[in-house]
Amino acid sequence: MEFGLSLLPDTGPQERSGQEYYANLLEICRQADRLGYEYVKMTEHYLRPYGGYCPSPLAFLTAVSTVTRRVRLMTGGIQASFHHPVQLAAQTAQADAISGGRLDVGFARAFLPYEFEAFGVDLDSSQERFRHTVRAVLRLWTEPSVSEDTPYFSYRDATSYPPPAQRPHPPVWAAALVTRSSFEWIGDMGLNLLISSPPRTDDLAVTRELMDVYRQRFAAVAGDGRRPKVAVSVPLLLAESDEDAREEGRTLLRRHWSRFSEAAASWQNRTSPAYEGYQAAVTKKFGNAVGDAELESTAVFGSPDRAVERIRAIQEALGPEVLLWQIDFGQQSLKSMERTLTLFADQVRPRLAES
Repeated sequence: MEFGLSLLPDTGPQERSGQEYYANLLEICRQADRLGYEYVKMTEHYLRPYGGYCPSPLAFLTAVSTVTRRVRLMTGGIQASFHHPVQLAAQTAQADAISGGRLDVGFARAFLPYEFEAFGVDLDSSQERFRHTVRAVLRLWTEPSVSEDTPYFSYRDATSYPPPAQRPHPPVWAAALVTRSSFEWIGDMGLNLLISSPPRTDDLAVTRELMDVYRQRFAAVAGDGRRPKVAVSVPLLLAESDEDAREEGRTLLRRHWSRFSEAAASWQNRTSPAYEGYQAAVTKKFGNAVGDAELESTAVFGSPDRAVERIRAIQEALGPEVLLWQIDFGQQSLKSMERTLTLFADQVRPRLAES
């Protein structure tokens, strides 16, 4: 199993400046690289404290590439519905070249109605638009001359520059949450799968079924040459004692969920055929009316001993190939993030490797 960081801002200028936020995270990424983590992933969002401090994951990850040597840089994900494929193909290839071929490109469909409204993009057609865009980027990376004629973009004889450093292209991931057809499509495309957080206990069976669907569809198109890869983002907070970690973790994660709830409120009295079940899912997944046990079922809080137990349980329940630790939730301090990063690398990961 591989491990990395999953960064998702939930802060605004009332808590800290952009300069302080980015400086802290660049230091965390530098330490992650030194400690042997495999990935750093950054999201893309706009207009709210939830995610708004990273409108460009590529800009942030390019900065990370200048202070690291080996860690892979993952967009998680570029909201393809808001971008033209010619721009995406060229900008991702540029970041891949600058980083020396360390980029993993993760795509997401986007799901917050206010972002669609701001960009003037139709929510109901987002799934089709997303799929057209991802397929077009793959073609621009790998074909010398590309023409497209879709309801969302059109061009003829396009050649993308620069070519990606990794050939035929960087590893590609796509995110899915609750829509079965999304898991099917990601498998059919032979892409790696991103899951934003582990499910609550009563949703575990459904999530496991959707992951099985993805793996089956992937296997049908990939044959024996490639294996499906699943990455799950999980909030992680470690301390010397279970009590200290759980108390701090619960407080910070509730603060994070509160920020998500502010953003997800744009789903109130809103439905879309392209997002079947999303209104209920985001309310259930991130609502604040949840007990401590259910809260902690979506995270890893505790001492190194407790963390080993929880991570093994996640491995057994979901079988991901990659766990991406969300360590910046709740506007926590640099000192808190550094403690978690170091305790995992020094006291947790070596024990997981023994099992």
